[in-house]
Amino acid sequence: MRIAIVSVPAQKRGIPQYCTFLQRGFEAMGHRADIMDAWTEDGHKLPAYDYIAAAVETRSFFSVKLPERFHKILSEGSGFGGKKGAAFLGKKCLRTNRALLNIMSVMEKEGLFVNRSDIILGNEQAEALAKRIGV
Repeated sequence: MRIAIVSVPAQKRGIPQYCTFLQRGFEAMGHRADIMDAWTEDGHKLPAYDYIAAAVETRSFFSVKLPERFHKILSEGSGFGGKKGAAFLGKKCLRTNRALLNIMSVMEKEGLFVNRSDIILGNEQAEALAKRIGV
């Protein structure tokens, strides 16, 4: 199965390390996983994937707002109807449950069926989360 890991850090600084650990976990289960940086790539390639995993960070510790780039990369792709996805919160914030709900609502608005959501606390946990997802 082809899996897209959409990395959306709070600022344009490259791909966080936990995304590469997510990729390792998916590949350990026999899937092909590609990491897409939301700040440098567009969402036109996303419909070619079978599963979309979004690793998003909030703008700051006190905010539950998501970077605008997350909305944009999902809206650029089309044909998400019925595809499965996972929502991951990449860094801890004050109201983690509300931030996860925001991520899931943006994904579901575009037609994705979110079957898993979690908070990534460390690199090893990110790899374990990817191994547990039943895609």
